[in-house]
Amino acid sequence: MVGKRSGATEPFNRDKIVSGVRRACQGRPVTEDQLAILAQRVEEAIRSRGLGEVPSHEVGLAILGPLRALDEVAYLRFASVYRGFESLDDFEAEIAALRAKRDEKWRAAVAELDGDPAAQERTGDDGKAVAWQSAGGDGT
Repeated sequence: MVGKRSGATEPFNRDKIVSGVRRACQGRPVTEDQLAILAQRVEEAIRSRGLGEVPSHEVGLAILGPLRALDEVAYLRFASVYRGFESLDDFEAEIAALRAKRDEKWRAAVAELDGDPAAQERTGDDGKAVAWQSAGGDGT
């Protein structure tokens, strides 16, 4: 069950997650399958807490991480409404945080590759194998 701000409760509804995130993804290269997977991840995260009732605020927080990984622009749209951005400063702060997170991941990937120049395969954020090519023999 999801506890609303009004005090009412309602059953968790995956379709509401998809609907809300779909609006944030409008015009973005995000498929319906990706939206369904995101909603499934959110539901799994909520249910794994083992609570009978979860505040709607917690559902929103559970959306932010997977949405950020899926599409940064859609994430900014959703976060701006969910967190109630009121100024350009709010957007700038969130963009700076996104850039810092991306830079951190990039530096970690480079450091890992520097330690293993013959690396052929690494795992990406989504758990899928990502092919890495070492500089040199392939013309890159």
